[in-house]
Amino acid sequence: MHLSRRNLLASATMATLPAVRRHGEPLCTGFERLASDGYSLLKGRRVGIVTNPTGVTRDVRHIVDVMHQDTRAGLTAVFGPEHGFRGTAQAGGSEGRSTDPATGLPVYDTYLKSGRPLADIFSASGVDTVVFDIQDVGARFYTYIWTLYDCMEAAQLAGKRFVVLDRPNPVTGGEAQGPVLHKEFATFVGRQPIAQAHGMTVAELARLFNGEFLSKPVPLETVLMTGWKRDQFYDAAGLPWVPPSPNMPTQDTALVYSGTCMFEGTNVSEGRGTTRPFELLGAEGLDGRWAAAANELALPGVRFREAYFAPTFSKFAGRTVGGVQIHVHDRAAYDPVRTGIALLVTVRKVWHGFAWRSDNWIDKLTGSARVRTMIDAGAGADEVTGAWQEELTAFRRVRKEYLLYT
Repeated sequence: MHLSRRNLLASATMATLPAVRRHGEPLCTGFERLASDGYSLLKGRRVGIVTNPTGVTRDVRHIVDVMHQDTRAGLTAVFGPEHGFRGTAQAGGSEGRSTDPATGLPVYDTYLKSGRPLADIFSASGVDTVVFDIQDVGARFYTYIWTLYDCMEAAQLAGKRFVVLDRPNPVTGGEAQGPVLHKEFATFVGRQPIAQAHGMTVAELARLFNGEFLSKPVPLETVLMTGWKRDQFYDAAGLPWVPPSPNMPTQDTALVYSGTCMFEGTNVSEGRGTTRPFELLGAEGLDGRWAAAANELALPGVRFREAYFAPTFSKFAGRTVGGVQIHVHDRAAYDPVRTGIALLVTVRKVWHGFAWRSDNWIDKLTGSARVRTMIDAGAGADEVTGAWQEELTAFRRVRKEYLLYT
């Protein structure tokens, strides 16, 4: 990380409409503040917005529909990420290039596009300002933050202005947790070395990306929230929960996701195809021994229940499997990444059928080969989590420089 680049950040970043919290003030999102100001930040601009179904007002109107009806917003194009702008695509899919039937606006597909090809899409759209408004869930491997990164890089290449409308981190903006990505393991589930549970909002991440990782900073403006505190969970915000992706149905899913998504790198079901993805984990051959082993660890804030389920799609589709359901009883004490590691360690001990995915996808999710090789060598959860503390401490120092809320 290149702290010397912060002088470049200062010249490229304008923190627009800063957050000034007043006692008892209700939360107001970046979009709400932009709209209440009459879209003055966008006056005279041709605007394209990167968004998805989470881009809604508190009365659940989509912001594209709202902006389209107000000529002051200058909205001329929409850019869709993974799952699409309207959210019709499953994991690993997008909606492609289309015309939005509700507004008549052109919709461009950004999924798996970056660099010059994405810059060319911005140029072809005719916009001069790219706005980003997507609800994140706080995990490094959730692809929307890398859509943010790719769009910032492409906007810089295309000579476009970039505006981020902030929303809460639903699992709080508490201290970062988990391993930090090693650059040689960079993919779309982790472009740059940040912690697995980063504890930042998208506006804070945008400032971090601009100051530390982009080869040349983009002209960046951020519309901050008011009324949000770092220790708030999403349900304290008074905002509606819209699933950011098909397998993120509830706030409870987001709470566990930065730990249990690691099971995507194994032959254990991560609960896709159930009503509780990432809270239910299981496989054929697993039984109550796993929950018992996990409960013996007395992990803070969480208990495990022996569970049986039959996924409707993905791993073990149509078959009954055994495993655990995660029950978080103290969100403030719960550490999702440490819990995920403990579950990996215990499932390997109680089930001889356990295996990593043959492509070592776990290494991409965790950011290095360390988690896989240490668990294979018989390391316990404390030993595994202890191995990344030095790099996590270094990331926390850098992260602190880009935080915008208290």
